[in-house]
Amino acid sequence: MISGTLIAESLRLNESLDRVPLTVTKITRLGPLGDTSIGQPSVWTFVEFTTEDDFAAELAESLADAIDPVLGWYCDFRTDDETFVAFSDEVFRYKRGDPEGRGEAAAYARLVGVPESQIDWPE
Repeated sequence: MISGTLIAESLRLNESLDRVPLTVTKITRLGPLGDTSIGQPSVWTFVEFTTEDDFAAELAESLADAIDPVLGWYCDFRTDDETFVAFSDEVFRYKRGDPEGRGEAAAYARLVGVPESQIDWPE
């Protein structure tokens, strides 16, 4: 079973996620968060979700198409065996616990402007 968290504010305007059936398990708004000095909103909406493992690749591509390229947003999710980190137009997929795969995704996150404190997805 896939589980992940999407920050609603990370989606491009007028974009939707509708190619993969998601079960929303929890929605939480928190603030103040983010780095407003780089334009991130101070309040974030966390959408926790699940779906079947068979949808992993399609979900990753759907997220890469929907995530706003501004501010280095990403969405991470995982299966029992793999971690996926989707940025705008870029997806990283690696075995859970693989430091090299995680390192490549983290390096890309830094490249696109994700603050170091936000490169915190689970192993």
